[in-house]
Amino acid sequence: MRVDSKNVEECCGCTACESICPHGAIQMKADVLGFLYPQIDETKCVDCSLCMKVCQFHEGYSRENRWATPEVRAARLRDKQELSRSQSGGAFYGLARKFLEDGGVVYGAGFVDHFRVVHKRVTTLAALEELRGSKYVQSDLRGIFPQVKADLREGRKVLFSGTPCQVSGLQSYVGKRWTDGLYTVDLVCHGVPSPAVWTDYVNYIEGKTGEACTKVKFRDKSFGWATHIETFEFKRHQKLTSCSWRIMFYKHLMLRYSCHACPYTNMNHCSDITVGDFWGWPKLSNAFNDNKGVSLVIVNSDKGKRLLESVADQFFFVQSNPTDCLQPQLQYPAKRNPHREAFARDYAQHGFLYVAKRYGDMGWRYKVTKVKEKVRRMAGVLLRRLKLRK
Repeated sequence: MRVDSKNVEECCGCTACESICPHGAIQMKADVLGFLYPQIDETKCVDCSLCMKVCQFHEGYSRENRWATPEVRAARLRDKQELSRSQSGGAFYGLARKFLEDGGVVYGAGFVDHFRVVHKRVTTLAALEELRGSKYVQSDLRGIFPQVKADLREGRKVLFSGTPCQVSGLQSYVGKRWTDGLYTVDLVCHGVPSPAVWTDYVNYIEGKTGEACTKVKFRDKSFGWATHIETFEFKRHQKLTSCSWRIMFYKHLMLRYSCHACPYTNMNHCSDITVGDFWGWPKLSNAFNDNKGVSLVIVNSDKGKRLLESVADQFFFVQSNPTDCLQPQLQYPAKRNPHREAFARDYAQHGFLYVAKRYGDMGWRYKVTKVKEKVRRMAGVLLRRLKLRK
């Protein structure tokens, strides 16, 4: 397969092919939804096939030095203040903070250019704050893989966090020679939404309020860990809450095509540690059962275990097992919405507000659907009451 194949499900946009090309023949170009795909300059390509060899987005991705059966824990930061500022139980922040304190370098998803999501290199605790919290948008990795490799060559220890496909792509690009200093944390990933639609959504919110956003949260934990409400903050305007992004995200209307064919939706991850929200935990234990958040931590390697042991004094841990932590994202890829292509066409032709009304919660269709659901629920309650009276 050529890296510029028309089969878009075969490319996750990790940039490994662009990064490894010694002739600069590959550039990542955005489609209408802002997803990056490699394009080849045939005048520079020498058919060395490095781009195809480095690609790890397939069923046979490398798991060298990874355990056959991972260890599973529920985790929560002991520091209550840091816990409240973390997305779930604070697993990533605790690991990254320790890594920085020991002189390492951390890479993760942050913001540039007014909330465009990109990967960033962080060396201070102050800068680490930006990497906290979920970013429900595919991050831009252009230029990051060579930067990681440069750090490793200079003898720095690197902690890289990202989606499973990003981690796998980085490890393949770095190669065996430099892996000793590379520690990887991947996420339990539901799929990555459109960067272009996200930018337009932020612009819409700002146009609605007449102010520039100063801070965004994809899931505001002040409403409780189990809720999913996005919030926007402004200098003068009060905090604005919304569910519009969440609704389109969970409908799988704007996910990258490769997310529907993801080979990493299993318990055999290629990272050292996998982290996520431990959904369903209250059914397993009374520990942490207060809606303040609990992290799922899956240890996949000896290196990952050493990393987790280095922060043991910062966390409460409860042992679990692979069976109890199985979420949909650890079993199968996100199901493709049958309206996915229509959504992209409508967005390209008519813009954000049109698709938000047609497919999201901003139009009459959504309101009619919610009314119907309410009527069905009320009818069900009345029917149960009638049966009880009989």
